[in-house]
Amino acid sequence: MSHVTTHVLDSVHGRPAAGMGVRLLHGAEELASGVTDADGRVSSLGPESLAAGTYQLVFATGEWFADRGVATFYPEVRIAFGIAGDEHYHVPLLLSPFGYSTYRGS
Repeated sequence: MSHVTTHVLDSVHGRPAAGMGVRLLHGAEELASGVTDADGRVSSLGPESLAAGTYQLVFATGEWFADRGVATFYPEVRIAFGIAGDEHYHVPLLLSPFGYSTYRGS
């Protein structure tokens, strides 16, 4: 079964980004949403099995930074990625107010 997880880290402060909203989209359809836990993780997002195709994770970075009184360049971070088969897809986000990076995690 394919499923999606994520982990958001605040690279400025070197700690998890707890309390950030995350949505999983397939095309224009929202499949699921969640909020990062105290460890900055959303352990399961969406259906237990996802069909092959292109999906997006949308992180509410603007709201998250605003709640902390920090200006940011990115009102949201949108990461498009492909699902090809029955695997676990882990998509981490390393975040600062003026930059971010991501990779295929395990």
